[in-house]
Amino acid sequence: MSSDASNAQTGTVGIGQATLVLVGGVLAMSWASILIRWAAAPPLVVGAVRLTAATLILAPFAAPQAAREWRALSPHEWLLVVVSGLALGLHFAAWIASLSLTSVASSVVLVSMSPLFVGVASSLLLKERVPGSMALAAGLALAGSAIIGLGDARALAGALRGDLLALAGALFVSIYLLVGRVLRRKLSLLAYIWPIYGLAAVVLLLGCALSGQTLVGYSPRVYGLLLLLALGPQVLGHSSANWALRYLSPVFVTVAILGEPLGATVLALLFLGERPAWTLIAGGMILLLGIGLAVRSEEQTHET
Repeated sequence: MSSDASNAQTGTVGIGQATLVLVGGVLAMSWASILIRWAAAPPLVVGAVRLTAATLILAPFAAPQAAREWRALSPHEWLLVVVSGLALGLHFAAWIASLSLTSVASSVVLVSMSPLFVGVASSLLLKERVPGSMALAAGLALAGSAIIGLGDARALAGALRGDLLALAGALFVSIYLLVGRVLRRKLSLLAYIWPIYGLAAVVLLLGCALSGQTLVGYSPRVYGLLLLLALGPQVLGHSSANWALRYLSPVFVTVAILGEPLGATVLALLFLGERPAWTLIAGGMILLLGIGLAVRSEEQTHET
């Protein structure tokens, strides 16, 4: 039995601990936009190197454990693994591509729509009841994200196409999180994320090949930044969110991830000199209120 499964059964992993790990993961993910800005590489190259490096980093640790646990998967569950990997790869392809077609603000707003998709799907497909307080928390978090993003959104050529790509990114990441909720009940963290990251890397590498975006010829600095992107936002950030899915509802996880744009904005102020507008202050307060309400709702759900 995996250590995750043992913890789940003995109750040693509490809601507070799981939430703390998730918050740490969100902070790690908040560095993604800063590292991408510093790297200044083509979008699909960023995603492909990020996922490929993460897969290779995890291989020595995940391979022995995965080899044991994968034998217990049914054909249906293997299909879910493939669906999750494809969804994650398409999420990165769509969202990163949207950043070159519409404003960063608009892209972040639309890709943050995932709690709506996850909330509806959790109720209809996973038969998980979404409390009214959690629905309210998701609405507040989305409203805060919208205020932050739309405060400085501006029209760009091809913006509609970029907006649609960002919305597609939200849909794909919702599928990835929902499938993860199902598979994480049976697989340990490494046995789940390793094939998912690998499949997502294949999707992005194919995207690079089809679009003519080469993976070679960049400076050591660029590759160093992309390696940090793989280690921080991907291995630590996304993996923390996947770990938390075993103990927290997918709606709560997606609401918490909405803290990433706020964290990224603070980091942009500190490291890029981008001063926040009043909309960031107002939207950030609403966003934090929504996340706080989501934490309380999750605690009450587990108490009952």
